[in-house]
Amino acid sequence: MAESETVKRFYKDVSVGEADGGFHVLLDTRPVKTPRRAPQTVPTRTLAEALAAEWAAQGETIDPASFRLRDHADYAIDIVGNERTETIAKLLGFGETDTLCYRAEPGEEMFRRQEAQWEPLLKAVEAREGFRFERVSGIIHRAQPVDTMARLAIRLATLDNFTLAGLFALVSLSASLCVGLAALEPEADIDELFALAELEEAFQAEQWGRDAEAEARTKKRAEDFAAAAEFLKLSRRG
Repeated sequence: MAESETVKRFYKDVSVGEADGGFHVLLDTRPVKTPRRAPQTVPTRTLAEALAAEWAAQGETIDPASFRLRDHADYAIDIVGNERTETIAKLLGFGETDTLCYRAEPGEEMFRRQEAQWEPLLKAVEAREGFRFERVSGIIHRAQPVDTMARLAIRLATLDNFTLAGLFALVSLSASLCVGLAALEPEADIDELFALAELEEAFQAEQWGRDAEAEARTKKRAEDFAAAAEFLKLSRRG
């Protein structure tokens, strides 16, 4: 369903049922399918119920932009399910150039803020995951340690397709695999993680002022970030 299409509501009742390997949404008696026509089977009832709520909330006309969770579920099934190796490779690419590892020059105000706010998160991820990232001052690329990238690959391979889908959304929005990995923790403060990802944008706004378009973009990213984090939470078994 393209976002430019106008589609009238074609169902009356919305419910959740059990499916092979999980749960699915039923529109009247018909199970929902993904854009590639695969069964939209999700791992938890809580996620299925949240997906059902999106369908139930539609009025006479369906608003495609309101299906934030559905889009993540479709991505997990259609994209990650068929391109799992490629998805992990893309995530590793973010790890190789992680925003949190690239700092301003020592002595600059931006550097002091990055050290104070990014470094604790980066160290916590390193301690939890058991590897080390290279920090770089300036924009010149420096490769991450081979052992770090190997451990990251092993770590990502342990994640199911739904977790990878949510993680990919978070990492794409933050340009940081470390931020994404931190968001996987049950007690993660999602608002704080988004603020860390936006540290440089916020600093530039302090220096040069804010404009309505930039504020709107930031608001949209924050909403998308929160939706991806919610998808991850709802996808967790147990």
